[in-house]
Amino acid sequence: MTLEAANKELEKKYTKLVGTAASNMCAHCGWCMEACHVYLASHDPAMTPVAKAERIRRVYKKNHDWMSQLFPAWTGAKKLTEEELDKWVTLAYRDCTLCERCVVNCPMGVETPQLIAAARAALVAAGKAPEILTQLADMAISREENAELYKDFFLEQVKEIEKQLQEKLRDPEATIPIDKEGADILYVPLSGLHTILPEAILFNAAHESWTMSMFEASNYGVFLSDSAKSKRIAERIINEAKRLKVKEVVLTECGHAYTTLRWEAPKLFGEPLPFQVRSILEVLDEYVREKRINLDPSKNSEPVTYHDSCNLGRKGGLLEEPRRVINAVAQDFREMIPNRLQSFCCGGGGGLVAVAEWSDARILAGKPKADQIRKTGAKIVVTSCDNCRHQINELNEHYNLGITVTSLSELNVQALVIP
Repeated sequence: MTLEAANKELEKKYTKLVGTAASNMCAHCGWCMEACHVYLASHDPAMTPVAKAERIRRVYKKNHDWMSQLFPAWTGAKKLTEEELDKWVTLAYRDCTLCERCVVNCPMGVETPQLIAAARAALVAAGKAPEILTQLADMAISREENAELYKDFFLEQVKEIEKQLQEKLRDPEATIPIDKEGADILYVPLSGLHTILPEAILFNAAHESWTMSMFEASNYGVFLSDSAKSKRIAERIINEAKRLKVKEVVLTECGHAYTTLRWEAPKLFGEPLPFQVRSILEVLDEYVREKRINLDPSKNSEPVTYHDSCNLGRKGGLLEEPRRVINAVAQDFREMIPNRLQSFCCGGGGGLVAVAEWSDARILAGKPKADQIRKTGAKIVVTSCDNCRHQINELNEHYNLGITVTSLSELNVQALVIP
């Protein structure tokens, strides 16, 4: 049954991939090799984007290419077997972070991540996806279904954080509003204090009209390539935003959360969302440009570099906003080379950072990023993605980089001038 379910899911994905560069345009030129951080770290030919994509493409060839059906030995076409499906688990979830650096460096525009995502969807259908990713996605759905069970505890936590906010701003009136109808912004954090307190400080300092979501921004359905769960998890935030009648949803520093709600959700739901979606990076850029917060860059005197999250940067287009902000709040900003569209993945994307048993492979895949960081001589690495933050902290320990990893919001708070 697992093989049948996987093949059915692949057929669904094929209708979307047929005729695209992902399905049949690869020239096997090898340009993607040097673009892939996994290959550069391992030097294993099986880790090249073209090798990984061909493993999936040959199944499509067997089912849909007339020449492959007549002469499979010529084209390498093969039926999907249980043994091959089991091998796809590491191919799809461990050996590719869906960073899309191969795409921007491919002369044919081959979108290998689309094929990898199709393989992930097939593995979900077959019940072979990494268990931890499935559990995290299910927990997010359960949190909404049982919202009343944890609401009081959540509000108590917010009250405790509010005390820290008031102490930091020296303002007993500073608040973290919850369920405030008609606010301009619905801010969606992650579950950690580091994505709540800094933003609350900055929103209050800017006299923003805002309210905070009761749900976290992360969407592990996306990492699974499970469209149904991705849609269900995104729907929690969409329904909350509609209920509160906000003008826009602002997402915390989380790459995949931004990509999902900003770009994928309208496709999942088949219509534009009734509110604007922005990243907190865009809001901070606005605050800096409009001088809504008072900043002193001398408070950040150590050399700073910035890691472009694949989802926010290469996929999301947020390349200049964080740089304008860093230049406004730090004295010594040093770029990694390469950067922006050509930035290397940290090695922990695509959900990989959550799968403990693959940590060795993840740390190895992060070596190109560790080398980049070391060459800057920076002491502070800013990254606007929580997965990247966890990964770079581990790279710091493993490769002895001697850095501190922080977020753009925290760097702003450090530079904030409080009356």
